[in-house]
Amino acid sequence: MAASMRDVAARAGVSPRTVSNVVNGSPLVAAATRTRVEQAMRELRYRPNAAARSLRRARSGLVALVVPEVDSPYFGEIAALLSRAAEQRQWTLLIEQTGGDAERERRLLDGMRAQLVDGVVFSPWALRAADLAQRRDSSPLVLLGERVDGHAGDPVPADHVVIDNVAAAAEATAHLLATGRRRIAAVGARSRVGDDTARLRLQGHHRALAAAGIPRDPDLELAVTALHRADGAAAVHRLLQRGTDVDALFCFTDQLALGAQRAAREHGLRVPEDLAVVGFDDVEDGRYATPSLTTISPDKHAIAERAAQCLAERLAAAPDDAPPPRTVVVGHRLLVRESSGTSPA
Repeated sequence: MAASMRDVAARAGVSPRTVSNVVNGSPLVAAATRTRVEQAMRELRYRPNAAARSLRRARSGLVALVVPEVDSPYFGEIAALLSRAAEQRQWTLLIEQTGGDAERERRLLDGMRAQLVDGVVFSPWALRAADLAQRRDSSPLVLLGERVDGHAGDPVPADHVVIDNVAAAAEATAHLLATGRRRIAAVGARSRVGDDTARLRLQGHHRALAAAGIPRDPDLELAVTALHRADGAAAVHRLLQRGTDVDALFCFTDQLALGAQRAAREHGLRVPEDLAVVGFDDVEDGRYATPSLTTISPDKHAIAERAAQCLAERLAAAPDDAPPPRTVVVGHRLLVRESSGTSPA
């Protein structure tokens, strides 16, 4: 005979209500208790009745992740980590891709309820604060990335999980300055996608230059139309072909940095001896590149876990008791590898 919730409760030494809270992903269960209940569920091979749960709670058990690019290494890692966090909460994760297109972002922002989705984790590139304020879908929403429009005084229309891009970019540039570099190009400073992110990272870059007494040089701020390897390579080709004096590159994504390293080699430059390179995101390719890529590493595990936690808290709260929207800042690290590891030749 299949194990029941009461069987699990007896094995774990808790009440059936506590087992129900664990099954439903409630954040109100202590970690040690949750572990004990999950162990009992495994031992008894207990499987919750998903259909009954959905009918009882008017929930589908489906949550959605909406990202600009599924094939981006960064968003691929976030999707994998959020999938694990969803599984721990007995959710099924659906993934949608927008391409950074404003109209598609709007449609998905307003239309996920029609797919019986309980909540949405969303990484917008094109939407602004006004779009979010006009959202018609009432399901819980958690945003990844910067506050839309990026202004600290703006009301936050949903929970946000972010890193401190200004501080992270300042650390990347300060590291290059500490190795003796003085002509540091910012690759990705202006882009048709991820504008808020680019603006904040450029702000951090300027902060580090100012602290070192180095004036901003617009010729060293390179625009891109996308954030891929080819775009980084094209930007650096243009920079070097016009003979601009440069001894380092701070690239706003690792993909841009990997393309930039390729372009530097094609121009006969050695990385890092002639041209130091720092990226942003800590994707797997950068760890195995030659030379390996110095990068800013966001705490992607924390991003996924805190996003899932925010969603679970919204789903568990009664509408009148929901906490106000908040911004959750997770950590980051500068990982120094071979691409920036020496002083200029």
